[in-house]
Amino acid sequence: MTTYENQQAWRDVQDFLPAAYHYTETYHPVEEQWNWRGNGVHLDTFRNPNAKAKIILFHGVGTNGRQISMIIGGPLAQDGYETITVDMPTYGVTDVAPHTIISYDDWVQCGSDLIDSELAKDDRPIFLYGLSAGGMETYHVAARNKKVRGIIGMTFLDQRSKDVQMTTTNNWFWGTFGIPLTKMATSIGLSGFKMKMSIPSKMSALVNDPDCLKILLKDRTSGGNRVSMRFMNTYMTYAPDIEPEDFTVCPVLLTQPDADRWTPQRLSDPFLDRLTQVQVTRTTLRNGSHYPIEATALADLHDAISDFLQRNL
Repeated sequence: MTTYENQQAWRDVQDFLPAAYHYTETYHPVEEQWNWRGNGVHLDTFRNPNAKAKIILFHGVGTNGRQISMIIGGPLAQDGYETITVDMPTYGVTDVAPHTIISYDDWVQCGSDLIDSELAKDDRPIFLYGLSAGGMETYHVAARNKKVRGIIGMTFLDQRSKDVQMTTTNNWFWGTFGIPLTKMATSIGLSGFKMKMSIPSKMSALVNDPDCLKILLKDRTSGGNRVSMRFMNTYMTYAPDIEPEDFTVCPVLLTQPDADRWTPQRLSDPFLDRLTQVQVTRTTLRNGSHYPIEATALADLHDAISDFLQRNL
């Protein structure tokens, strides 16, 4: 099992967080490995059999599970919730099975299967949280699984939208030709060819602090990760199992950083406006980067999620 025990990058990122968010000898997640289809999926867990609910947390395409557990998994655990933060295959320290080419659909199925695995242990309600691309992943997983109590996302980006494509990619070229190029690559046998996610995406806007950004971009388990042509193509063209007009599974909370230079709220609003059969709440995180490390943004994130959980338990 690969762990974060000897990884320096997350510790360096942690230095940019308020002191109360720092892991210590007595406050830290337990690392678990969950076997999913032969992949050793890494989980940062704060198990609590007395918790009223579980929260499963997803990262995006520029972060990993440890970075998410630091900013919200741990704080929610301190509130008495059980939290499980996932390293999706090819990110973080998850061990991917040999000769496996991961698709975005695999991420959705992995999330759904993890919910089922947790519900097989007990019937406590499960909520989902996702940062960045993980926000829309919470919707995709909920639409497939249909057994969650609520979903919380930092963004809800429908990658099928041309505005989303043009705004979140690195430049006009990738916004215009990204989907055709990755489709062509997969069709001619280059599904497994990998590219740094920072090439087609606006990874330079991952966090607003330039020193923290340097650490994230160098970290091959998060902002400096490489993904396959298959993953990129399936991520940019994914269609949910339930379109938003027909979604009745659970309420939705948007937690939008207001200093996000990558994914402004106007990109999430069109999708959220289509969710007419469930309650949708929007909130902003003061001074928050795309990956929020700022004290004001983290406090707002914690407060908004705590209120959402209490209202829906």
